[in-house]
Amino acid sequence: MKRLTAMVMSLTLLASAYVQANQAGEGSQTISITRSGSQPSGKGPIENFTGTVRTDPLFQPPAPARARGVSVTFEPGARTAWHTHPLGQTLIVTAGCGLVQSWGGPVQTIRPGDVV
Repeated sequence: MKRLTAMVMSLTLLASAYVQANQAGEGSQTISITRSGSQPSGKGPIENFTGTVRTDPLFQPPAPARARGVSVTFEPGARTAWHTHPLGQTLIVTAGCGLVQSWGGPVQTIRPGDVV
């Protein structure tokens, strides 16, 4: 029964993708692949970071989207300087541990797998 359910779900997803592709018109959808290591690393800007911080761009959104992805690596003792993100920010901890705090709020520890 589980196998039948999985097959029905797979066929439903394939049918849905086929319908969407045909509605959009052949060739109107593209896939963009940015290969690992193909974008240069940079130094974290001194107005946002203290200590040695490396930034690795992951993706830049096509307009009108604004969300971009950057992997940030902190050397021991490095940290972010107080700054704001008026449109918000999402942090995904992939290694190490750190501290986060909102203005006037409690300091909280974050670890790999946490999403802030």
